[in-house]
Amino acid sequence: MAEQQTNSEGRAAEDAGGYWTANVRMIRISLVIWAVVSFGFGILLRPLLSGIGVGGTDLGFWFAQQGSILVFLGLIFFYAWRMNKLDKQYGVEE
Repeated sequence: MAEQQTNSEGRAAEDAGGYWTANVRMIRISLVIWAVVSFGFGILLRPLLSGIGVGGTDLGFWFAQQGSILVFLGLIFFYAWRMNKLDKQYGVEE
């Protein structure tokens, strides 16, 4: 009986570790994407993107003003969708 309890506790710890590893990985990837789009395209790569026109302005300005916000909103929806799948996978859904 004690062995079964120890095994189930070990599996629960492994599941919790896997859940949080996947969660933190997803957060890191999302933050890198957001940083590249907002800081990289909007500030660092703006001179390279200045020749491409979008809606009456250049692409670098568009990323700084609109694109980073839209990407951020897309990442929020992606994160919520993926977390729901992850919750179901590890049996912690609401």
